[in-house]
Amino acid sequence: MTSIADLRKSYERAELDEKVSHADPLQQFDQWLKEAISGEVPEPNAMTLATVGSNLRPSTRVVLIKGYDAQGIVWYTNYESHKGHELAGNPYAALQFHWVELERVVRIEGLVEKVSDAESDAYFHSRPLDSRIGAWASPQSEVIPGRGVLVANAAKYAAQFLLQPPRPPHWGGYRLKPDTWQFWQGRKSRLHDRLRYTLEADGDWKRERLAP
Repeated sequence: MTSIADLRKSYERAELDEKVSHADPLQQFDQWLKEAISGEVPEPNAMTLATVGSNLRPSTRVVLIKGYDAQGIVWYTNYESHKGHELAGNPYAALQFHWVELERVVRIEGLVEKVSDAESDAYFHSRPLDSRIGAWASPQSEVIPGRGVLVANAAKYAAQFLLQPPRPPHWGGYRLKPDTWQFWQGRKSRLHDRLRYTLEADGDWKRERLAP
């Protein structure tokens, strides 16, 4: 068996140059995400969300991006989950996309806020029925004695709401408003391309190359 320390990969698919990258990081992200989708990368919408609790210990989990624009990056979840409690205490977070097949990473940092009730309602009612029932059935991050609790809860709420479950008051969207972006493109000999965009006081973005 090969030692894990001996695993190697040479990154040679593409490059990231200041001269051809977008001046606006959102446009660069839009281009890369669309290339990940068109390239049929598995789950191109999956991103790691990092938060920090009151004990100053960071935690991560994978969530799915559900929208992005000049206002920020949006995802939906249970407000009473572990991440929800951490965001309530410390509203700063980080996101990371890793598109392995394209040898690309995008990192995003910023302030997180809840989206409006209208936005949460609109997205919730666009979800499949099973997913809407699941939002009621799962007391996310709480200890439960077994899977039977989830199955019983799902049956209970399905019978109660039939085909029209309302959005739970504890469920909705978050929006991360970026103040820092990083774009990483793997390159040969570990001399990777790495560009950082930092939001300045006048609203413009400062683009800099970082050593890998």
